[in-house]
This record gives sequence, C-alpha cells and structure tokens, in this order.
Amino acid sequence: MVKVITYGTYDLLHYGHIKLLERAKKLGDYLIVGVTADDFDKTRGKINVQQSLIERIEAVRNTGLADEIIVEEYEGQKIDDIKKYDVDIFTVGSDWVGCFDYLKEYCEVIYLERTEGVSSSEIRSEKRSISIGLVGTSGFLNKILHECEYVNGAHIEGICSDNLSNMEGDMKQLPLLTDDYSELLEKVDAVFIHSYPTAHYEQVKEALKQGKNVLCESPIALNREECQELFRIANEKKLVLMEALKTAYSTAFSRLLLLIKGGKIGNVVSIDATCTSLREVDVSKDLKKGWNSITAWGPTAMLPIFQLLGTEYREFEIISQYLDDEQNYDLFTKINFIYDSAVASIKVGTGVKSEGELIISGTKGYAYVPAPWWKTDYFEIRYENPVNNKRYFYQLDGEGIRNEIVAFVRSINKAKNLSNIEQQVTEKISQVMDSFNNKKNVKIIK
Repeated sequence: MVKVITYGTYDLLHYGHIKLLERAKKLGDYLIVGVTADDFDKTRGKINVQQSLIERIEAVRNTGLADEIIVEEYEGQKIDDIKKYDVDIFTVGSDWVGCFDYLKEYCEVIYLERTEGVSSSEIRSEKRSISIGLVGTSGFLNKILHECEYVNGAHIEGICSDNLSNMEGDMKQLPLLTDDYSELLEKVDAVFIHSYPTAHYEQVKEALKQGKNVLCESPIALNREECQELFRIANEKKLVLMEALKTAYSTAFSRLLLLIKGGKIGNVVSIDATCTSLREVDVSKDLKKGWNSITAWGPTAMLPIFQLLGTEYREFEIISQYLDDEQNYDLFTKINFIYDSAVASIKVGTGVKSEGELIISGTKGYAYVPAPWWKTDYFEIRYENPVNNKRYFYQLDGEGIRNEIVAFVRSINKAKNLSNIEQQVTEKISQVMDSFNNKKNVKIIK
C-alpha cells in the first residue's frame, strides 16, 4: 500500500482545494490529510482564517477523498507524521516548490500544480471590505491602524479627534481627518472607539443609532444600565457591539482559561491580578477624560476573575487611595471579591508600581503568569511536585489587537457576535465602575 500525506488550512474549501486533493489521492492507495490547527496557522501569519478547525476538518471529510484526517499543531510535525504513519509520498501545491525538499530524506516529495485563479485569500478578499473609523486622540490608535494592515476585509477610512494637530505617524495620511463625529459616521461601516471613558456611552450610542458596528475600549459605559441599553440597541438593529480588551484575544490567555476550566489545577479557590504603571498624572486633565487607575486598569484586572469565577460574587469591597481632595482620582485601588467557594482580588494603580503578575490558585496546583501578564506569551502550571510543572508558550502578535480586529470583522460578516468577552462580563465591569464612582462599598486609605 502506497501512503500519501498532504497538509493545508482548507479555509473556505473551494474547487482548487478539491482538485489538489484529487490529484494527491491518485498518487497512492491511502491519503492522509493534515489540517492545520488555528494556533499553528497564527504562528505562520495566517490570522484571517474564517472557519474554525472543526468546520475545516468537516469540509475536508465531506469531500470523501481523505482516508484519514489528522491535525497539524506544531513545527516539525511533518517529519514525525511521516515516520509515525509510514508515509511513502509527501505532496503539496507547487507554490511551495523547494520548501519541503528536506523531507526527501524520509519519503518521496511531489509538488502538484495548483489550480490557477482561485485561492482562499482571494475568496476572503472578495467579501465586502469593512471600512473602520477611529475615534480618540491616543497614540494607541497608531497601533490599531498598523494592526489593521494584517486583517483581510478591513481598512481604516479615517479618524475623528479633538486634537488633530497632534496626530502621529501614518494617521496623518488617512483619507479623512475630522473633529466632526457625524462626518466620520457617514463614511464608515464601523468604529473603533478609544477616546475617554466619560465619552464612550454617548459615542457608542450615536454610532449604533446611525447603523454602525462598534468596537469600544473598555469600559463601554460607566454603569450597568447604560451598558445594557447599548447592547439592547445593538441587538435591535442587528449590529455588532464588542468590548475592546486586547488581553482576551491573546492566545496564551485564551489557552490558560481553557486549561483551568478543564480542571488542570483542580477547583479554583483564589485569583490575584495586579496591573500597575508609573506615569506623570495631571489630575484635572485625566479626570476630565475619565481616566484614573480603576478605568485604566480595572477592566483588564477583572477579566480573568469574571471569566473563571463568573459575575455573581456574594460581596465585594473597594479600597482606594486618592490623589485629589474630591476623591475621584485613585492613585491605587484594591478590590476584593468574595464568591461562595472562592475569593479574588485585583490591585490597580497608575501612581504605584508592583509586580504585574496573575496567580490562579487551585486545589491541585496553580497557574502563574509573569509580568506583564496582560500581554503575555507564556505561563506556567505548577504543582506540589515541581517535576510535574509545565510551561506553555504561544506567539503573541500585535498584543492581541490583531486577533481582536479579526474577531470584530468576522462578527460583522457573519452577523453574529464572536467576541471573546461575554456580555455579562462587560455589564459587570460597568457595574463595578458605577460602584467606584458613587462610593458604594468603598473604603478610603490616606
């Protein structure tokens, strides 16, 4: 029996894929098809894959051409697979000519001519491009502009800012530069809002009313009722409203949650998340914008707590130290959450410095994510016996921003919210902001 193996992403399976598989099938008696996993595709720069791994496997299976389907998950797996399955022929499209000659040491390598004029990338590009407008003044918007270049089906049309004279980098070259929000909304399909927390609610609401999809930096609103109202408008108008918290789209963070939910450290009994930074503070200026320690860092720090323990805590308390006499700008804030069977705490500050780590304690072991945990590509699962400890590494592209934009564009194209952050988590973050602003359960330290 002659065994043949081939690999591919097989996203949006098309005629070209099928013809290639048919020719591969004719090379031998038994065809093994390797479908690349999402994570492996990301390491190769393929972040625009539209279908999940399960959908892509099912599409290959439905062709009836594969005798066996496997998942390609890591660099160097091709050699392992050739040895494991006793493969005689490795084959792949002619656009890879020469790239896999190193496999000739293990089996015959055949490059097959591809079907001209059709590819998954072309099919993805043929979809209507989503024009996005940027809202805000932060230099962070330069990162958004840069990361959008990697996302098929998305382009930045312009920016609305009340400080156009200080625009930086490539933002100056955008087709539309305006301080008129209505003008921007007329020209785009969606907006990415990274302005001020005090402005988010009104800006999101106006965009939704104008029929625009919204990706808004957290917190979306400063109380739960306003947050719920925004989601209600989005649902009624069949629009996408997503909270922009890039950590939620970090591959390492996503895998950490899956491992813990799968019982890797047993039952979670404690979570401690710390996010701090030292910067010069202009209280009057920062408060006008709504940025203080809790709004700047609180949503990120609360994310793993609400995603692992849920949003129905039994009680909580906020402990803050303020810079201003009116007690609005917190130099440092700690929040303790008490659940029925677990506790959690966050420490956030823009005027203090601490080790920005995340520690999740369980009944069998614990997860340790080193600083800065909110943009990590690495974490450890540790046990009583250190021999059993395991380290996990995942490539981090664009600090999670790139994957966040991909999820936003997919959500718009599929008319379905594919956010990594549940609505109840977004609502709870807004509720905590309201508690802080109205001094509910707040204790003050001098």
